[in-house]
Amino acid sequence: MMQQLAGQSQGRVAVARRAGRVSRSAKLQICASGSTYGTNFRVTTFGESHGKGVGCVVDGVPPRLPITEEEIQYELDRRKPGQSIITTPRKEEDIAEILSGWADGQTLGSPIAILVRNKDQRSGDYSEMSVAYRPSHADATYDMKYGIRAVAGGGRSSARETIGRVAAGAIAKKLLKVVANTEILAYVNKVRDIGSNVDHATFTMADVESNMVRCPDQDAAQKMIDAINEVRTRGESCGGEVTCVVRRCPVGLGSPVFDKLEAELAKAMLSLPATKGFEIGSGFTGCTMLGSEHNDPFYIDEQGQVRTRSNRSGGVQGGLSNGEDIVIRVGFKPTSTIGIKQETVTREGTATELRARGRHDACVVPRAVPMVESMVALVLADQMLTHFAQCELLPRNKDTVNLDPRAVKQFKELYAYK
Repeated sequence: MMQQLAGQSQGRVAVARRAGRVSRSAKLQICASGSTYGTNFRVTTFGESHGKGVGCVVDGVPPRLPITEEEIQYELDRRKPGQSIITTPRKEEDIAEILSGWADGQTLGSPIAILVRNKDQRSGDYSEMSVAYRPSHADATYDMKYGIRAVAGGGRSSARETIGRVAAGAIAKKLLKVVANTEILAYVNKVRDIGSNVDHATFTMADVESNMVRCPDQDAAQKMIDAINEVRTRGESCGGEVTCVVRRCPVGLGSPVFDKLEAELAKAMLSLPATKGFEIGSGFTGCTMLGSEHNDPFYIDEQGQVRTRSNRSGGVQGGLSNGEDIVIRVGFKPTSTIGIKQETVTREGTATELRARGRHDACVVPRAVPMVESMVALVLADQMLTHFAQCELLPRNKDTVNLDPRAVKQFKELYAYK
């Protein structure tokens, strides 16, 4: 589509030049808002933090996918503000309204629109920020780019935008579960310098949700909570890390070169607010290892499948999923809006100081957990539709390496799968 539009635009410029209406300095201009992700499973989010509402439109969802309003609401409830003393005190019900593309508990194959109405806005808390820029926030860069911005709540730069991602992610999660029994679980593995010890093979959603910081390691969780409370009471903020594990991912998701699976995951993670780092598998630790130490040896399991004895690759090799658990880590910076006086400038370029008001998370990582899961689900759902359309439309030879029964259910008689 973009190539077609670019070609049409170039053609119009060439015609106009020949007619003498355009100077030789004319350049092709393409406007892109950056609010849509995906190729086959496409998600567009909309709305501002203190506007009338936020939400998403999801296109490309296969028809007849069973999903309930409660399943979508469950994920939104995990993300919503006001959950505990360590999150923002803003109170929002975040009730999802499914406007289209769904009926009687199933998707229709048409675009699914979901709306969440904003109710607890306090725009007056942002009066100072209409004049002075919050250090390290998007206030200044939005003004630089657009020449206008939604001051109250940060507009589109607010984490409230992620409501649309989480709602869409609930649908993507269900699609992956139905088709491949794929499970996506994230947890807080670090707050400031406080780490954790979690068994990636056994931890559950119940373990993640067992405490307010969403860390399955209970001893570490309490230390994290104490650390967040300590900075919160001083008007400060802190950062941390979220680890996400994907179990039973279909084999072969991703494409070589520019659309490698880890590249898509990295883009998705770094599109989330406050993210500053991404690792997969061994990450930067692998840079210090020898090849013989880092390589994951292959073996054949009891089902005749090619497996790896270790997983330093993080479930992706050559840009393609290999069937092992996908393990990624995402780093989040401290929240920019803090209650401590800081040096800044006004929109007119005058030096000043700002002590920000408003209701904000002292640490974003506990509420970032469902956001990370949702973005991973959106990437995998999009890649799964792409992979099935190209590589699983026709039957394979029975002797194919790692013939994935999850990906060839439509040929179960040919392959003798039960």
